[in-house]
Amino acid sequence: MDLKPTTTDHRRLAQLARQRFVEGLCAGLPALDNRVHEFLTELMGQTATQREMQQRRDAWMSYQAHRKAWIELVTRAWREALLPQSATAAMPLDGGLELVGDDVVENKLLASRIALTVVEHVGAPFDAARQRTQYLEGRELSGRDVLRPETLCLRLVEPWLEAGLKREDMQLVLDPLQRQLGELALAQYQALARLYDQQGVAAAEGLRALVRRPLGTGASRHGALGPDSGGATLGRETPFPATLVAQPGAMPAPKAGARPGAAGLANPLAYARQRAQGVMVQLRRLLTLPLTGGDMAQAPPASPALVHALADERVAADLYYSDMATLVEDYSPQAVVHVAQVVRERAAEFKKKAGTASEKAIIEVVALMFQSILSEDRIPPAVRVWFARLQVPVLRVALAEPEFFSDLAHPARQLIDRMGSCVLGFDASAIGGTALETEVRRIVQVIEQYPETGKRVFELVLAEFEKFLAKFLTERQSTSRIVSVAQQVEQRETLAIQYTIELRNLLKDMPVRDEIREFLFKSWAEVLAMSAVRDGPQHADTVAYKQAAVDLVWAASAKPNRADRTRVIQQLPALLQRLRQGLVLTGVTGAPQDAQIKLLTDTLAEAFLSKTASIAQEHIDAMARRLANLEDFISEDMLGDMPLSADNIELLLGIDASAIHVIADNGVPVPEDVLAWAQRLPLGVWFTVDHNGASAHVQYVWHSRRKQLHLFAAMDGSSYLLQLKRLGAYLQAGLLVAQEEESLTLRATRDALTKLDANPERLFE
Repeated sequence: MDLKPTTTDHRRLAQLARQRFVEGLCAGLPALDNRVHEFLTELMGQTATQREMQQRRDAWMSYQAHRKAWIELVTRAWREALLPQSATAAMPLDGGLELVGDDVVENKLLASRIALTVVEHVGAPFDAARQRTQYLEGRELSGRDVLRPETLCLRLVEPWLEAGLKREDMQLVLDPLQRQLGELALAQYQALARLYDQQGVAAAEGLRALVRRPLGTGASRHGALGPDSGGATLGRETPFPATLVAQPGAMPAPKAGARPGAAGLANPLAYARQRAQGVMVQLRRLLTLPLTGGDMAQAPPASPALVHALADERVAADLYYSDMATLVEDYSPQAVVHVAQVVRERAAEFKKKAGTASEKAIIEVVALMFQSILSEDRIPPAVRVWFARLQVPVLRVALAEPEFFSDLAHPARQLIDRMGSCVLGFDASAIGGTALETEVRRIVQVIEQYPETGKRVFELVLAEFEKFLAKFLTERQSTSRIVSVAQQVEQRETLAIQYTIELRNLLKDMPVRDEIREFLFKSWAEVLAMSAVRDGPQHADTVAYKQAAVDLVWAASAKPNRADRTRVIQQLPALLQRLRQGLVLTGVTGAPQDAQIKLLTDTLAEAFLSKTASIAQEHIDAMARRLANLEDFISEDMLGDMPLSADNIELLLGIDASAIHVIADNGVPVPEDVLAWAQRLPLGVWFTVDHNGASAHVQYVWHSRRKQLHLFAAMDGSSYLLQLKRLGAYLQAGLLVAQEEESLTLRATRDALTKLDANPERLFE
């Protein structure tokens, strides 16, 4: 018998289900605790390096001391999740703006990683439990709902740190921990299903049609699509908000705490592509153009009358540009309304010339797409007027190349998306007469007058626009200065790593004392790098610092004969003075500098009295020759992760770095696909960054040659310089979110489909 209780009964049953779910989880915590303890015990018995064995021993001892507190805190955290949301202090997971610190971000990242394995265990049972609970309550589960795997995992991670355990130790036991948790959660979701079955709640299969969700919180303001005629439902519930994009590099991050699907959490970017492709597939079905093995069929030649009409438009464009010098362009809102009407009328004329239903459909879709673009009031009128002139060139491409309707990376789409994403951040008064507006106008003119009519012209101007952006976005004086410093920061850090590697190679077989090695590797490599960046690798000071490294190695070796000891005594004052000068260059002064110099002088004194053999002179000479031209031998192939310090900004050029927010890597692991995503972000896109509780509207304006540093500039002159892994972490955590959750042409495609879904007859009128 189906359950038909009152609304209160529904909610009581859902809450009872949560209580039994949590109590079942809490009952399984001792087994989870035992599994973690057994794993650490087994790990201690395995052979490894001394450092790793010590780490494992420390982790085991720490867990012994704090395991009871951790289990108690997890139990309390899970039970507190049952309280009304207003009564609990749980961290919001819904992706809204939050006052968050590094620890919060790192906790979410670690919890997300654990949730991945949990979701793999519980995917289908969780979906069934979620849908049936939503049916009972008449609303979706909140981001903080205890039934969500990510909530369970976050409330497992936070107590670990509260109990006094280290995050690194949890990384150590991650594999057994997440697998055991997955098995425990699976058993409870299955128990939840049995409870619902006993109470007569409809099965999930019967509820899918009832539990529907719009395309996402960031969906187009024009509305969401319903199911297409082929059965693909774009409005179905999805693991992430509908983050639809038209190019791989422009993908915004999923909101922090968005419910991950089994594949979605592992690769949200791939999932976003899949969602975007769904819109394109629906469009292709609507146009009834066949697909063959994933490749588009070759389009038939356009009807002669239509070809003639398109040629007339080409001639009209040539005449327009020939008279352009005498024209006064109208970029008023009224002009935008006028060109939108021209787009509509032009489409109607073209459809009269079309010889097939397919041609009429293509003409209508392209016209609707441009109507949507022209209605986007966040694009300045001066740009929308020029976008309108692309209707005919795009129509030519769409008629000749059906892949325009399925290829998210088609150059015609990419060009419009790139230009649109850049100008969305400007108001009409800010962009009028700027180099950006001039470049948009130039590109449109090139496309309209280019001899070829295919995608080749779009490929060429897209490449030109990317080059233009790279220069335009950094022309502002404040930004260009920061870029200059950031480039030097990367160069300095790169050289420091390279110098360290080379010094290690040079000293590998030399009897050099550990104190000298450490000083050269940790301190003097920084001096060499700083001097090379500021003055050049062959500047007199840089050469002198290189020679000081050679002299220090020689002076620190044994001096068994009187002549060598005399030479050391004579050279030591000048050497120590040079060492102090170098340390000042990297900001080491006062007591820290004195401590380093004292350590060196004590080491030199011991070497002075040593009776052991000295370093052969030919080795010293070889080292000097190598250091003198070190830049000829080092390469980026040697590099690992590049460190970054906020102090480097002011040290390099002595500028005030108060307006630069330096967000350096902090050791938090970031998945490789997220790093790849970060490296593909296109310049010019606008984002909202949430840094230390403050939110800012920023534009992505620059990345370094190795894409290790990335600069985002705000309109108020402040800047955010992020290192690669931290950029990935911000994207993944939803602390850096693209202003537009879908690209301009994809949103236009969706708007067109919405109109056609309501009135499909217009395709063939």
